[in-house]
Amino acid sequence: MSDVVVIGAGQAGAALVARLRAGGHVGKITLIGAEDAPPYQRPPLSKAYLMGQMEAERLWLRSAEFYVDQDITLRLGQPVTAIDAATRTVTVGGETIPYDQLALTTGSTPRRLPAAIGGDMQGVYTVRTLADVDAMKAEFAPGRRLVIVGGGYIGLEAAAVAAKLGLDVTVLEMAPRILQRVAAPETSDYFRALHAAHGVKILESTGLDRLLGEAHVTGARLASGAEIPADFVIVGVGIIPGTTLAEAAGLAIENGIKTDEHGRTSDPNIWSAGDCASFPWKGGRLRLESVGNAIEQAEVVADNIMGAATPYTAHPWFWSDQYDTKLQIAGLNTGYDHIVTRGPEGEAVSFWYYHGDTLLAVDAMNDPRAYMVGKRLIEMGKSPDPAAIADPATQLKALLK
Repeated sequence: MSDVVVIGAGQAGAALVARLRAGGHVGKITLIGAEDAPPYQRPPLSKAYLMGQMEAERLWLRSAEFYVDQDITLRLGQPVTAIDAATRTVTVGGETIPYDQLALTTGSTPRRLPAAIGGDMQGVYTVRTLADVDAMKAEFAPGRRLVIVGGGYIGLEAAAVAAKLGLDVTVLEMAPRILQRVAAPETSDYFRALHAAHGVKILESTGLDRLLGEAHVTGARLASGAEIPADFVIVGVGIIPGTTLAEAAGLAIENGIKTDEHGRTSDPNIWSAGDCASFPWKGGRLRLESVGNAIEQAEVVADNIMGAATPYTAHPWFWSDQYDTKLQIAGLNTGYDHIVTRGPEGEAVSFWYYHGDTLLAVDAMNDPRAYMVGKRLIEMGKSPDPAAIADPATQLKALLK
C-alpha cells in the first residue's frame, strides 16, 4: 500500500486520482491545487462561460461528493511551496505531507507581456483560469473596444465571443498570418474570412510597440507608430509549462518535465502528466497542450503507479469553437509538405496534411465525419490516396476498410 500525492488539480490531476481509485488503489490519495476552485474544465472558460451561458458549477469535473466518497483528500487554494525528493515530502500551507509516489500535473501558465511595455497595467488580461475570466467578464459590454494580442486559438476564440456580444475587436498578430505556428495557410484563410464576416479586424505582420495608458490601459501603439484605442486588452501569446517545482526538486527538464515512456521522471518515485510533461515521441520528445492528452496520459500514469508498466502512446486531437464553426483537429501536422482540400460541402470543409504519401493530420471545419475518419486513419497508420480524399464522390468510411 502506497500513499500518492498529486500536485496540480486540473484536468490531468483529476483524471489521475479518479483512475487510481477506479483501479483499486487502497493507499492515501491527496490532490493539491493552488486555485480555490475544485478541478474544472478549461475549454468552456473562453466560450460558454465567458458568454454567460454556463454556470461555474457546470465547469466542475466531479462533484464535491465524489472526492469524499472516493476517500480522496482535496486541498485547494494552497500552492505547494517545495518538494523534498530525498525525504519524499511536499510542503503546502506550512505543513509537510509525506508521499510514497508523487505525480506532477502542474499544467502551464500563460505568457504575459513585459511590464516594460505595459503588460502589468489594469485592464490587461490572460485567459487561463476561472479567476482570469471572472476578472474580465464585466468588460464584455456592447460597443467597448477590445484589442487582442496574438492570433492563435485562444485569441481567436476570445475575439469570436467579443464580436458576438457586440464589441469592437482588433486582433494583432506579429507573424505573417494568424495560426501560423499551428495550422496551414488554408486554415488561416478560413478563419480570417470567418472573423472578417463578423466584423473583427485582424492585423497580421503587425508588431506591438507598447500598450498605452497610466494605471489602466487605454490603447496599443504598433511597431509602425500607429495607435489603436482600447478599453481592455487580452493577451494570447502562448503558455509556459509549469516546471518551477520540478526544477527546484532537481528533476530533469526538457521542454517541460522530462518523463520516460511510462510517465516517470528522472526521480523513480515522481511522475508527471499533462501540459507540463514531455515524453518520448518518434525518436524525439513531445509536449502536448490538450484536454485529450491530459486525460489519457494521466490515466496511463495512474496505471503505472499501480504497477502496469504501460507505455504512453499519444493520439493527438484538439478542437476550437468560433461562432458557429467547430474546428476538430486529428494528428500533428509537423513536417507536412502539401495540403489536400476536401469540400466545401455546405458549411463543411477539411484540410488534410501530407508529407509525401503519408497522412499526418486533418483540420475539419463543421465536418465531424472527416475528423473521425482522419483520426482513425492516422491511428491505424493508413494513408489514403490524396486524389481519393479530394474527390467528393469518395465515401470516407470506405477508406477505413
